[in-house]
Amino acid sequence: MKGATLLIASLVVYGLLIVPFSEQMRTKPFVEKLGYIPQGEVLRMFSGDQKQSMASGLMTRILIYFGTLVEKSESKIDVPPDYFAIYKMIDGVTKLDPYNMDAYYFAQAVLVWDVKRIKEVNALLDYGMKYRDWDFYLPFFAGFNNAYFLKDYEKAARYYKRAGDITGDELHVNLAGRYFYETGQTDLAIAYLNTMIRSAKSDAIRKSFQTRLQALKEVKRVEQALVRYRTGHGGRVPSLAELVDKGYLDPPPLDPYGGSFYLDETGMVRTTSKFARRTGD
Repeated sequence: MKGATLLIASLVVYGLLIVPFSEQMRTKPFVEKLGYIPQGEVLRMFSGDQKQSMASGLMTRILIYFGTLVEKSESKIDVPPDYFAIYKMIDGVTKLDPYNMDAYYFAQAVLVWDVKRIKEVNALLDYGMKYRDWDFYLPFFAGFNNAYFLKDYEKAARYYKRAGDITGDELHVNLAGRYFYETGQTDLAIAYLNTMIRSAKSDAIRKSFQTRLQALKEVKRVEQALVRYRTGHGGRVPSLAELVDKGYLDPPPLDPYGGSFYLDETGMVRTTSKFARRTGD
């Protein structure tokens, strides 16, 4: 009787999963087919002893999907990624296998930068830290997110302290102090991206980070030109065109995302692309 009940329950769950998945797949172009998965807790409940292999399979699907879109973007073919589906699938991966580092790395690499899902990714990182307590990357990611995006330096310092306790690395120890205020946000981001590029396993992710690093190096170049201009002339810089015309910024800055740099009302360096490809808007 118990076996029959379990079989019926399994068939019901199967139907709930397969029917919407099949319908969704029929309505999407081939390249967009990432797929539908249920809540992570449901996946975990019915995956038995196949949790790790199922998580690995889902993560492989995400990497292939995103890599295909990056290749198309480089060929000037705009296919917007299904970021919501990516997030749901990554959440499922971490619930199936909380030790799967690729899931946390991908979430940090893509969901944080491209769609600014900072709080959701931080929640994933906090979840992962309960299991990967030897891994400095997760608190390193969370520290950066809180400092750079959320401007919550107190919380960022706690995460960087945790990373420093694990590694003893001087960078993490310094970041746990007042390093943010001394170096500035652009320097912090450049140091972070260099670390991410060195540890990237996926070519698509590495290319994404390299593009962002190139953009931030241009921002840094503009910032340095602003300092030189103010030292020589004093007062506020009216525009980037002024920096270029007076020889402080040669060659003019180039946004690898296709946007145009400008100074906002506070004098901060901005770009019309917001450091994202059109496929990520």
